[in-house]
Amino acid sequence: MSTDREPADVVAELDDLKVWFPTPGGTVRAVDGISLRLRRGETLGLVGESGSGKSTAGLALLRLVDPTSGRVRVAGEDVTRWSRRRLRALRRRVAMVFQDPQASLDPRRTVGDSIADPLTVHRLADRGSAQRHRVAELLDMVGLRADLAERHPHELSGGQRQRVGIARALAGQPDLIVLDEPIASLDLSVQAQIMNLLRGLQRDLGLTYLFIAHDLAAVEHMSDRIAVMYLGRIVETGSPARIYQQPAHPYTAALLSAVPVADPQVERQRRRIVLRGDIPSPVDPPDGCRFRTRCPQARPDCARTDPVLTAVTADQDAACLFPVTAVAAMHGGDRPEAS
Repeated sequence: MSTDREPADVVAELDDLKVWFPTPGGTVRAVDGISLRLRRGETLGLVGESGSGKSTAGLALLRLVDPTSGRVRVAGEDVTRWSRRRLRALRRRVAMVFQDPQASLDPRRTVGDSIADPLTVHRLADRGSAQRHRVAELLDMVGLRADLAERHPHELSGGQRQRVGIARALAGQPDLIVLDEPIASLDLSVQAQIMNLLRGLQRDLGLTYLFIAHDLAAVEHMSDRIAVMYLGRIVETGSPARIYQQPAHPYTAALLSAVPVADPQVERQRRRIVLRGDIPSPVDPPDGCRFRTRCPQARPDCARTDPVLTAVTADQDAACLFPVTAVAAMHGGDRPEAS
């Protein structure tokens, strides 16, 4: 059931979400006030460097970590304060595929037993022949033979293990799957196979994906919309075409400038935007714009004002006082090269 604040096509929503972790050295602001909507049947790509908070946001969506403040809505319901018992229903609606399939599968159990777990928990198939039949169907859906159900994870290749992880995520018949760096640990040739599998499953089953990655090429290939994170905040959102062709935030432009291209001649002519320094600590982020300490176009105003996401074009928002597109306009269109 949808609410007045959430249209019927919105599968899940993060509303001013904060996830802070107390540590002896101070409070880590892993996610520090982000808002996202995932619409039915789309893939939202969430991209950023390691430590940006993107994986924590995905875990909060499943309530695998508890929000410090803000709200998590799934199918119109605020699940932020749900009890552990009620969370069982959430885990059927929202599933997760992890980066390392070797670590996410119990090495002592067979592949079939791991895939059957959601069937048992959510009472989707009786133990015995019904479960074995459903496990065989799920293996077939991800391109694996049914007899692999009797094997253990160490007997499979990395790509096969990730397919098992996808089959297990599908077992609960979810509306939304959080894909946390699902191809990062795989060989390049296998990465393409897994991405094609995910797109085919989305088309056939009407799935919604939150695709978390640092690989910008993969994000462009997979996503209908993109959100860029830096130090716990969303700094830019938009369509892949808009963001990849004309990034508005200097951080996005720098990320894109570091992506290699296949053409050696084009690669030699590109100018990489080199960011100075390291990512500041999430325990003590800079005042004003969090990116200003590394930004090649930072100005005095950036230390005084914390920018919010503001429309730059019809399908692009950026949290920047001086977006790249505005700087380009002031200089007659000669904007910094990002690709």
